[in-house]
Amino acid sequence: MASVVRKIIATCKAPAAIGPYSQAVVVDKTMYVSGQLGMDPLSGQIVAGGVKDETKQALVNMGEILRAAGCDYNNVVKTTVLLADINDFNDVNDIYKQFFQNNFPARAAYQVAALPRGGRVEIEAVAVLGPITEISPAL
Repeated sequence: MASVVRKIIATCKAPAAIGPYSQAVVVDKTMYVSGQLGMDPLSGQIVAGGVKDETKQALVNMGEILRAAGCDYNNVVKTTVLLADINDFNDVNDIYKQFFQNNFPARAAYQVAALPRGGRVEIEAVAVLGPITEISPAL
């Protein structure tokens, strides 16, 4: 049986992992991006300003990790959004749609009891590497 290549993705342009995990792992042509908080990569602190600012920073951080693997938001096929308060759902969507503008990835969103460092939002992703050919659904 042929082996599968596993590659760790890391960039100093996104916050370092705050535990025993990688920013992202690529297996074959699939990349798994660890949950990104709204943390400033330089200070390691959650950005001020509330859930919208945290969401923006989390997605900027994700973008830096995607770029480190040679792709962008268009390569994302699935996200999971973790919220400290489900009532922030619409505010998160307002920012999320600035980063994912068409052919949206599949997504799940959950309220959780707490997030690391007192964050209000955390977003993880699955992306595919390489060129993307879009096929519109037949309705």
